[in-house]
Amino acid sequence: MFGLLLFLHILASIAIIGPAFVMPLIRRFARTVGQLDFIFGITTKLNIIPKIGGVVLIVTGVWLMIITKMGLSQMWLNVSILLSLLMVVMIDGWIEPRMKKIIKIISDSQDQSNEIPAEFGLLIKRIVPIETAAQLLMIAILVLMVVKPF
Repeated sequence: MFGLLLFLHILASIAIIGPAFVMPLIRRFARTVGQLDFIFGITTKLNIIPKIGGVVLIVTGVWLMIITKMGLSQMWLNVSILLSLLMVVMIDGWIEPRMKKIIKIISDSQDQSNEIPAEFGLLIKRIVPIETAAQLLMIAILVLMVVKPF
């Protein structure tokens, strides 16, 4: 049972981390409004995977804590949970609302021309630091989960 839960826990973390790292990279290669619209369309459709992964991650994580009788007695686990909550706030509270605005701009520009509007660049520049911070949090959480330093 422990092995299966751990496998599902790791699989769920991949479902969350993968899109968070890959989608911003893919977005950088877009050179036209059509390409951006396509990328955002895929991103919107694939957004369900990290959300399902998040639920599975929480359920399996709690279940693993119960099975191992660890509870919240480990500092690395408490820090991981705190960083995870911060990451969720960053993604759901800051990044997603701004991305919706950007997607609307790109969708509206689809009919006008093939050039990426200047407003897109300005809005993306505001999101990139937040995305980078969320990615760094993911790396920190992953390191804490694997290394369990304290």
